[in-house]
Amino acid sequence: MPGVTIKAVLGPTNTGKTHLAIERMCGHSSGAIGFPLRLLAREVYDRVVRIKGEKSVALITGEERIEPRDARYFCCTAEAMPRLGGGHAFVALDEAQLSADRERGHVFTDRLLHARGREETMLLGSSTLEPMIKALIPKAEIVTRPRFSTLTYAGARKLSRLPPRSAIVAFSTEQVYAMAEMLRRFRGGAAVVMGGLSPETRNRQVALFQSGEVDYIVATDAIGMGLNLDVTHVAFAGLSKFDGVRQRRLTPAEMAQIAGRAGRHQQDGSFGTLSGSGTREGGPEFTDEEVYAIEEHRFAPLTSLYWREAEPRFDTVATLIADLESPPPEPGLARAPEAVDLAVLKRLAEDRAIADVRGHGMVRRLWEAASLPDFRQSGPDTHARFVARLWQDLRQGHLGADYVAARIAELDRPQGDIDTLQGRVAAIRSWAYIAQRPDWVLARDEMAARARAVEARLSDALHARLTERFVNRRTTILMKSIGTDASLLPVALGEGDVVTVEDEPIGHLEAFRFVVDHQANHADRRMLLAAAEKALPRLLGERARGLAADPSALELAQGEIRWRGRPLAHLASGPSATRPRVVPSRDLAIVPDTDRQALLTAVERWLAARLSPLAPLTGLEAATRDPDVGSEARALLLALVGGHGAIPRDRAGTEHLPRDARPLLRRLGVTFGALDVFAPALLKPAARRALHAAGIDRRPVASDMPPVLAASRQLPAGYRPAGEQAVRVDVAEKLVRAAHDARVKAGRSRHFTLDPALATSTGLKPHSWARLLGAAGFKVQRSRALAQGAFGPPAPDRWTWRPARPAPPAPSPAAAARQGNAFAALADLVRP
Repeated sequence: MPGVTIKAVLGPTNTGKTHLAIERMCGHSSGAIGFPLRLLAREVYDRVVRIKGEKSVALITGEERIEPRDARYFCCTAEAMPRLGGGHAFVALDEAQLSADRERGHVFTDRLLHARGREETMLLGSSTLEPMIKALIPKAEIVTRPRFSTLTYAGARKLSRLPPRSAIVAFSTEQVYAMAEMLRRFRGGAAVVMGGLSPETRNRQVALFQSGEVDYIVATDAIGMGLNLDVTHVAFAGLSKFDGVRQRRLTPAEMAQIAGRAGRHQQDGSFGTLSGSGTREGGPEFTDEEVYAIEEHRFAPLTSLYWREAEPRFDTVATLIADLESPPPEPGLARAPEAVDLAVLKRLAEDRAIADVRGHGMVRRLWEAASLPDFRQSGPDTHARFVARLWQDLRQGHLGADYVAARIAELDRPQGDIDTLQGRVAAIRSWAYIAQRPDWVLARDEMAARARAVEARLSDALHARLTERFVNRRTTILMKSIGTDASLLPVALGEGDVVTVEDEPIGHLEAFRFVVDHQANHADRRMLLAAAEKALPRLLGERARGLAADPSALELAQGEIRWRGRPLAHLASGPSATRPRVVPSRDLAIVPDTDRQALLTAVERWLAARLSPLAPLTGLEAATRDPDVGSEARALLLALVGGHGAIPRDRAGTEHLPRDARPLLRRLGVTFGALDVFAPALLKPAARRALHAAGIDRRPVASDMPPVLAASRQLPAGYRPAGEQAVRVDVAEKLVRAAHDARVKAGRSRHFTLDPALATSTGLKPHSWARLLGAAGFKVQRSRALAQGAFGPPAPDRWTWRPARPAPPAPSPAAAARQGNAFAALADLVRP
C-alpha cells in the first residue's frame, strides 16, 4: 500500500510499546489494534473509551461484540481483527512475535504480513522478531525501545521467604493450587491466574492482587502475555512445560517474557526460582547463560514464522484441507503445525455425509464451525464430536433460539467446586462464541446477552470459590499490619467487644484481656497476637479512660477488683488492713502508662469509698500504735483486729486487763460481753460484706435474720455457734443479758422464766437457745408434765432457767480459766 508508514516497535517487556500504540491510534481518525488475549483487548477498550467516548469505540472478540454504529476505534483479538486493516487509518498488531507460536502463529503471521492502516501500521513485539521483519517487510522502520526498569536475578528463595508483590509461575493446575494453598497458610493467600479461567475471573483475580488485598499471585505462563501487574519479583516454580507435543525446557526468550512481568515503569524488578519442598522439581535453577540473556535482553533471533493459507478455496472439503496444508510461498515462513481447527475438520471429513458437502457457502460454513475454539481444552477428538453435533443444525440453517436458550440454561448453575465451575465457564464460552455468529443463531442479540450474563455469574462464583480457598483475608490484613504505624491501623471494637481490623474479626475483649479467635490456626494465632500488641493499646486506652470516668461498674470480691467478670487488680498488704495496696492485673500491661495510671487512681478512690464501713477497724488499728495505750490493752486490740471485730472472751485475755483500761476501750467502741469481746459497728452487714469482699475476712457472710444453719460447721463471719444454729455475737450478747436480767429480777430464787419472744425474734430453736445460754453458765429445766405432753405441746413461756452449778473441786487449769471467765462475764454484765 503506497505511502503507508510501517513501523516495527521492538523491545522487551515494560518498554511502553502498547501505550505508544494506543496514543498513536487515538491521534488518527480511526484505528484498530489486534491483541493476543481477550482480557487485554478489554483492558485497552476501557482505556480508549475514557479518551474517545463509548460511542466511538468497539470491542470485537470471539465471545463478545460491542460495536456502536459510529465506532471508529476497534480493539480486537488477533483472530477477530480485520485481515487487511478494514480501511482504518491506523492498524497495530501487539505481541507480533507470537507468529512463532505453534497453535496461533499462523494468524499473527497473516496479520503481520497483510493488516495495514491507510496512514500508519505498527507492529509491536520482541526484539527476536527483528530479522524476520527485515526479511519479510524490508520497508518497515524498526524502532528499538529500551526497558524502563532493570531486571535482576535474585537466586532461589523458599516460598515462605518471598517478598510481597511477588508472582509465582507454575506450569500445571496441581502446582498452582499447591502454591496458592501454601501461601494462604503462610502469607494470607494469593490470587490465581490460569489459562482455563474466563477473562472475567482472571480480571477479578488480578484486581484482587492489584488492589493490594493479597500480596501474591500464582499463575501459569499465561501471566507473561499482556497482563500488566504491579509485580516486583517473579519466582519460577519450574522451568519446563508441556507444549502440546512434549515436555521441554523454556527458551530464554520465554523465560524473559514471564520474568519481565517484574518491575513496572521506573520500578526495578527481580526474578528467581523457588527452592525447597514448595516445588515439584525440588528447586529448578537457571543456567548462567540464561540469567545473562534475561538480564541483558539478548536472545536468539527467530529464524522462521508459522504460516497457513489465510484464504483457502472452499470448493470442496478436500480442496479446503489441501490448501490449509499447502507449503508457505516465501522463504522464512514454515508450515504451521496442525492446529485444533484443522484437526477437527479432518475428523469431520472422515464422516462421508460431511465430506460430501458441496458449494462454496456450505464448505465455508463447515470450516467456520470447525474453527470454533476448544475453550474446554478437551482435545481434537472430543471437540470434534461437539462440532459434529453443532453442524447437524447449522447444515439445516440456524440454531433455534429455544435450543440455544436451553443449552445456556443448563450451564446457569453457580454451585460446585473450582474444577466444576471451570468446566461450566469453558462450556458457556463456547456458547457465547456460537451466539455471536450472526448467521448461526436466531435472536442472536438476545442469546448472546444471555450467554454473557451466565458467564458473568459463573465467573463471579468461580472467583468467590478461588478466593474462599486461596485467600485468608484476615491473615493478609495482619501480615500488612506488621510494621504499620499503630495509629494508622484500622482497628475497631464492634458489638460483643469483637476486635476487628479492616472489618475482619481477630478476637474479642474480655474486659481488658484480648482473646484470640479460637478458630485461628497456630500461624494465625501468632499474627493475631502480634497485631493485637500493635492495635490494642489505643483501644484499651480509650476503654481505661471511660472506666476511670465512671467506675461504678467495678466489683470487689475475694480480694479482687473485677470488671465485667475479669480481675482488674488484686489487693495486697498495705499500710493497714483497711488500706490495702492495689496491684494491677496483667490484663492492664498493654494499656498506655498515662491511661493506666489514671485508671488505677480512680480505682483507689472507688475502693476507699467501698471500704468506708471499715472505719471502726481503722480506729482500732490506729489505737494499737498509740503510746498511751498499755501493753495489755494493746494486746487485746491486736487480737480484736486479727479477729476482724470479734473474739471469744476466753481468748481475749480480759483477766489480765487493768480495770482502768476498760473505759478507754469502750470509748473505742469495744464491748465486753459475757461470751465475746467485739466492736458492734464491725458486725453490721455493710462492714461484714466489706471485710469479705476485700479478702480481709474470707469466712462466709450471712444475713442478719434468721441465723444461718451451720451444717458445714463453718461459722459465718461475726457469728458464734448455738447448737446446730449460729447467731451473731451481738445478738447472742443481747440474749445472755436478757437471761441475766431475768435472773436478777427473780431475786433469791434460783429459777426464772424468760420471755419466749426473745427466741422467736432471733429465729433460734429452743435447743439452740439452751445451748447458747449454757455457754454463759445457764441451764434449762422443763416441767415434767409439760415434757410428757400431758397438756399438749410445751409452752415456751413455761421454760425455767437456773444458773450453772459451781464447778467441781480441783478443776483443770483450762476448766478453771473457762469458769473464771464465765463468772467474770456475769460480773461485766452488772458492772456499770
